[in-house]
Amino acid sequence: MMGILYLVLLGLIALDVPDSLLDAFKNISDSLSASKTNVQKGIDNTFEAFEKTKLKEQPERAKPIYERALKARKLADDLNAYVETLKKMLVDAAGGFDEVTQDYRGRENIDISVDLMVNRKKNAYELHKKIDETRKNLLALLDPRDRAGVKLPLETTPPPHRTGFENKSWEQATFGEGMPMGAAMTALTKIQSDTKNAENEVVKKILGEVDQAVVNLDQFSAVAVAPTSYVLVGQPYTAEVFLTASDSKSSPDITVEGSRLPTEAGRGKYNGSTSAEGVHTWIGTISVKQNDGTIKTYTTQPQTYTVARPSAVVSPDKMNVLYIGVPNPLSVSAPGIAKKDLRVSMAGGTITPSGNGYIATVTAQGTATVNVSGEVSKGKVMTLGATTFRVKRIPDPKAEFAAKSGGTTSAANIKAQDAIFARLENFEFDAKFNVTRFTLLVIKPRQDPLSFTGTGNQLTSAMHSAMNSVSPGSTVVFKDIVAVGPDGTQRGLDNIVLFAN
Repeated sequence: MMGILYLVLLGLIALDVPDSLLDAFKNISDSLSASKTNVQKGIDNTFEAFEKTKLKEQPERAKPIYERALKARKLADDLNAYVETLKKMLVDAAGGFDEVTQDYRGRENIDISVDLMVNRKKNAYELHKKIDETRKNLLALLDPRDRAGVKLPLETTPPPHRTGFENKSWEQATFGEGMPMGAAMTALTKIQSDTKNAENEVVKKILGEVDQAVVNLDQFSAVAVAPTSYVLVGQPYTAEVFLTASDSKSSPDITVEGSRLPTEAGRGKYNGSTSAEGVHTWIGTISVKQNDGTIKTYTTQPQTYTVARPSAVVSPDKMNVLYIGVPNPLSVSAPGIAKKDLRVSMAGGTITPSGNGYIATVTAQGTATVNVSGEVSKGKVMTLGATTFRVKRIPDPKAEFAAKSGGTTSAANIKAQDAIFARLENFEFDAKFNVTRFTLLVIKPRQDPLSFTGTGNQLTSAMHSAMNSVSPGSTVVFKDIVAVGPDGTQRGLDNIVLFAN
């Protein structure tokens, strides 16, 4: 509230400097001085309580923290002392203290502040620098995690710009032209009060760290840790057995892959993902605050766990098919063995890694076998199994014209088309066939058939002319249709017979 009233009074200075206004500044100064005294008492009490308890009971732990708090006290005292010298300089220039008015002589003088603080002596600029340095050094004494939530009252922010008025720096706005000496003294007293408030906040946070840093090892457990809980025949199983100790009353900072774990009785609980099959590895990190306020980090040994499907795997042998001419995606996994340790090869084709799986490529009909082995221990590779697939060519597509492979359609639909296509039905792969040649017959009632031969899948101009003459009762036949698919073989397709209606 005092700060707001102070800003309001500063805004009134440009209008006049009546005694009532100067009296108001004196009242604010007195209130700020009283507040500063009260804050100082609180700081002294905090130090005294710490010295009588923590410093005596836990000298090794408490002393480094206490020394940091003393640094905060010295930073504030140095700034306060410097401001006190500026106040004395202004008072001396104004003629000293008037016992009758109980205020400074020349308090209405508007030349002293601007002369000593801004124009000639430029003390305000040095004050600005010292305030910023003090705030920076006070924050540096805090734990990095505490700094983000701390906003110290020591500020040197210039006033916001007002339309139609000249921009002013913090120095000009606080001690510049038109500022009476009494207002400048109030501004200096406010800085001293802000300094004490900043000191109080920093000291309390620093001295409070002594409780956060306490780690009492009061809980012991026997632990056995194995590198993995899933092993294969012939693979060695090893584990470490040791005693652990923890603080049941602490809440250490425990993380896995950057995510903080919930803690209970000093122990973190990690819930690993089980959404994907395979071997998963994780490392835990524990951060513990030391007596000097620094953070020491400990990491666990890599921990692994295996995720497998909760149901049996059924392999229908008669449906194990690979197709020529298309990439055949395959998934290969072995419980207990990481993908990077698998060795996958193929007889009767080639197999290559692709994303999280593999792509098999085959070129001849018959069979192909995928062989899988894995490194079960350092330098030891074990055969894990083999799967044989039948290799088939892609099925023949169906020829279509006007989206039909035969039957009845309108004469208008027939006239509107210009190409014949070959399409696969109910085939899982994206395999495309291109028509390379065909013969077209247009049969109209009581007329001789018209025959045309074309290459590619597009109708020729002569074919279009004949098709434009199709009327209800006409028959359109596509025969000798040949298409080529991704396997490179030519396929003779069934005829298309369309009846126009």
